[in-house]
Amino acid sequence: MSIDLTLRHLRVVIAVADAGGYTPAARELHVAQSSLSRTVQEVEQRIGVPLFERTTRRVDPTLEGEEFLATARRLVADFDTALNHFEGYLAGTRGAVSVAALPSLAGSMLPPVLAAFRRGHPEVAVLVKDGFSGEVLDLVVRGEVDLAVSVAAHVPAALDVRHIAVDAFAGVLPAGHPLAARDELRWADLAGQPFVAFERISSIRSYVDRVLAETGTRTGALTEARNIGAVAGLVAAGLGVSAAPSLVLPMMMFADVVVRPLVAPVVERDICLIHDPRRPMSRAAQALMHLLVSAGEREIASPPGVRWVSTEPAQA
Repeated sequence: MSIDLTLRHLRVVIAVADAGGYTPAARELHVAQSSLSRTVQEVEQRIGVPLFERTTRRVDPTLEGEEFLATARRLVADFDTALNHFEGYLAGTRGAVSVAALPSLAGSMLPPVLAAFRRGHPEVAVLVKDGFSGEVLDLVVRGEVDLAVSVAAHVPAALDVRHIAVDAFAGVLPAGHPLAARDELRWADLAGQPFVAFERISSIRSYVDRVLAETGTRTGALTEARNIGAVAGLVAAGLGVSAAPSLVLPMMMFADVVVRPLVAPVVERDICLIHDPRRPMSRAAQALMHLLVSAGEREIASPPGVRWVSTEPAQA
């Protein structure tokens, strides 16, 4: 059986289901209710089953309607993602490039790279979107950015990943803390210390929890915060010590904290360049990607505790 439906058919059915009725759906789509009703009836005629049960108060999908909606949502999402990819390509040809990054990377590692990029491409507009690792990956998958710079963990297999840098973890202490007198700290030195941790949604937290578990280090009372500034402020106020990667440290220096290298073991976080190969790359995006993977060879400055590495593809 061949069912002839258009994208408009799918969007109308989804709108009715989401709005719970024809009137609010017509208002959302800025069309006449009668036109919208005819479109739904046309879909039902073409597929041969009713999609909605109509009551006095709302419209609910039938069992067949639920199955149809699942397919319709997937098709519309795929179409919108593909269109986002193409729009990104067109934007790039007009002189624009977009990149997503973790906040720590957007604020410390990307700026010298983007400054070098701007010197060679003065007319290209650059959009930087920062977020947690999951948010960054979603932007790539949905086709809303050309590329991303993030940690390597849990990257979908469909995406291209290149390992471009590492940064080492350090201990963050309140000024005057007894451990601040040491030149470096072992992870075991944090045992029993009140600890200020990043929220579990943060990629930093997974690294820290893993090393504490592997070294058998049990910290004291835990305080959690979402962003870098809050963690720094809480440490400075004496609520505990913390551990953070080097790219985060410059954004903590406003607070009265002391930073010491963490050893036994030395823990480095892999920083990766991520790209969806389904998204056509504009010349501007290609140029920025090439600059990122060759930053070490070009001797672009990196923050203390950070080093550029080879550009071999990383394992997700």
